[in-house]
Amino acid sequence: MLYLSTRGHTDRKRFCEILLEGLAPDGGLYLPAHYPQIDAQKLAQWRGIWDTQGYAGLAFAVLSLYIDDIPAADLKALCDKTYTEQVFGSPQIVPLKPLQAPGAPTPELYLEALSNGPTLAFKDMAMQLLGNLFEYELSRRDEELNILGATSGDTGSAAEYAMRGKKGVRVFMTSPNGRMSPFQQAQMFSLLDENIHNIAIDGVFDDCQDIVKAVSNDLTFKRKYKIGTVNSINWARLLAQVVYYFAGYFQATKTNAEEVNFSVPSGNFGNVCAGHVARMMGLPIAKLVVATNENDVLDEFFRTGVYRVRGSADTHETSSPSMDISKASNFERFVFDLLGRDGSRVAHLFGAAIHEQGRFDLSSDPLFVQAAQRYGFVSGKSTHADRLATIRDVFARYGIMVDTHTADGVKVAREHQQTGVPMLVLETALPIKFASTLVEALGREPYRPAQFNGIEALPKRVQIMPADTALIKQYIAAHCD
Repeated sequence: MLYLSTRGHTDRKRFCEILLEGLAPDGGLYLPAHYPQIDAQKLAQWRGIWDTQGYAGLAFAVLSLYIDDIPAADLKALCDKTYTEQVFGSPQIVPLKPLQAPGAPTPELYLEALSNGPTLAFKDMAMQLLGNLFEYELSRRDEELNILGATSGDTGSAAEYAMRGKKGVRVFMTSPNGRMSPFQQAQMFSLLDENIHNIAIDGVFDDCQDIVKAVSNDLTFKRKYKIGTVNSINWARLLAQVVYYFAGYFQATKTNAEEVNFSVPSGNFGNVCAGHVARMMGLPIAKLVVATNENDVLDEFFRTGVYRVRGSADTHETSSPSMDISKASNFERFVFDLLGRDGSRVAHLFGAAIHEQGRFDLSSDPLFVQAAQRYGFVSGKSTHADRLATIRDVFARYGIMVDTHTADGVKVAREHQQTGVPMLVLETALPIKFASTLVEALGREPYRPAQFNGIEALPKRVQIMPADTALIKQYIAAHCD
């Protein structure tokens, strides 16, 4: 399998090359040259793998189609090492939780539980694998890697927990100063491992993401300091997320003739983009529901065809902070497919058009209607008042607490349900990560796993810096030389 850039660069690379690289040399994102097709026979085979070998076996089946430069036995061992009941808390790894009232014939919808890993957020599903892939490949090459990341809350802790103590890996994680929940900040800043560096940026998530992209686009610096990424701009991260769409489907259906819908709380578009990849492969997904919060740049696009990024001043600070994003990096991957994989056009839209006008408009392009008609995308928006109402309603009806982001997913899912088609909401995090809003909604603290008792009071190590790429480069260089 070869990989190409969404912006048309002539290079074609193999998986392990792009694993350590992040962005393509032209600033584009990597995608496979084609999506492997899963026919009815293969889907039936994979259902059997799910039934007999579980999540790790399914992960190996999916990843094998995209990774041909790691020996099969080694890749299988990496999947088996990553996806264990000990790490993720259940034999299914991503069990479905039905929202079903007593006496009701069928569930209203399902929550796909993705948040039982080490940091209680769905990012663990990919990051635990990424950590093992990095360590494996760096050992093969006898090299080191300096990971530069940006987080709005959950990517950072998932990456740091996955990379702590990993041989040959340092992590430099940027986050928006003061804009994460106290629990999220404590998870990251209390890690005192020598290879972990937390940098709180005076700004919003998009400022952090811009710094990561600027450093990645400085090819001289990137090569000298061996800079890699763990954000979902890294294809390996997104690829790992494709697996749980298949796992959710096999649990929600009895036959491969059935369709399902997925509702995905969305900020940077990585999570739902993995669903797009699964659907392009042939997974029977009817709708991919993009659920946004008040930062509704994605909802605006799918409703109107206009992609309009917001500046820091117009990026709202909300009670679902991991979605407080106004520049959705992975959206470029979908637009590349939507526009017939026209790399030069994508380069213009995400280059000159965004930089000069802060927007682009596809509303009059005949291809825009395919976002819904061919690719199954629909969208909706949730506000703080909606989150509170949804949290209360789900708890009152089903006795289940959901976090603020998952509440956004439930709220928008309800607007797009189809009779006879199971709706799966991807659970984003456990409620304890956003306890203050749960207390506001329900008047009680959510369950806190014992290992996180008192985490907010632990000693913290964090460097506060302005949103200045040059200063971040200096900081990285000082800790690598």
